[in-house]
Amino acid sequence: MGETVLVTGGAGYIGALLCDELLQSGREVRVLDSLLHGQEDVAADLEAKGVQVHRADMRDAEARERAMSGADAVVHLAAIVGDPACALDPELSNEVNVGGAQAVVADAQRLGVGRLVFASTCSNYGRMADPTVPITEEGELAPVSLYAEQKVGIEQALLGGDFGDLKPTCLRFATVYGVAPRMRFDLTVNEFTRDLWADRDLEVFGEQFWRPYVHVKDAGRAVRTVLDAPEEKVAGQVFNAGRSGENYRKLDLVQEIAKKTDSGNVSYVKRDEDPRDYKVSFDKIKAVLGFETLMTVPDGIGEIIEGLEAGLFGDPFDGKFKNIP
Repeated sequence: MGETVLVTGGAGYIGALLCDELLQSGREVRVLDSLLHGQEDVAADLEAKGVQVHRADMRDAEARERAMSGADAVVHLAAIVGDPACALDPELSNEVNVGGAQAVVADAQRLGVGRLVFASTCSNYGRMADPTVPITEEGELAPVSLYAEQKVGIEQALLGGDFGDLKPTCLRFATVYGVAPRMRFDLTVNEFTRDLWADRDLEVFGEQFWRPYVHVKDAGRAVRTVLDAPEEKVAGQVFNAGRSGENYRKLDLVQEIAKKTDSGNVSYVKRDEDPRDYKVSFDKIKAVLGFETLMTVPDGIGEIIEGLEAGLFGDPFDGKFKNIP
């Protein structure tokens, strides 16, 4: 295709696999990443594949300009990701997730970038009045965390504004899981699978709450699908990114893991700090863009257990596998 795409956060959990997708599509790929979690090995691997890696913070104006100049599209993944990491330092997360995103958008507009894909989250739906009815992109946003509030704010600015030649698209990702070069074990499916495989005691709260899930490779494929689509189909649009059949309760996840390992002990406890409860419809991305996920949660559980059995991660309890070490 000859397009040049800049991926902010391209050495991250979703980013590295997205870069593979974009390379396979014939695009030139650049990455802007501060390597916050020490993923120099991921960056080096991307460079070996032909990706141009800019090792810098996306808040650095000069680094942004160098990385973005001449790009046809920007995929903005870089962020302080997740509720706990944002709650730990609200000022920093606001600086990165709001100020950083605004700066990326302003630069993209100024430098003549044609498309922007903004990574958002299904956490924007928060606590639904009736979580048994899958919510669509037009449904009420009810964020219950700082992270989701920040994503909603940027989304609203992108979808409500006129950015001239820059055409934004927002992707609300389901909760991500699965094996990736920058592995994370602080995500529900990955964490539960690791703990039970390792014969640990697992405490589960909110086991009846619904949440949608998407494999990390499928998250990357969703971004590529947007970039492959005709501009008029995606400009100014928001899409939930996942599959309608992949909404699970935590109780369901535990049962799926138990089918693949009989290790570990599960106890269910009552805690009120995470009231998110939402079931999501992914019919729009399928109908408009023909996007369907290739992986399911049971597939991902099997893949993680295989990786653990093979010693792929070294010590899977190492702090580097979490966004808060």
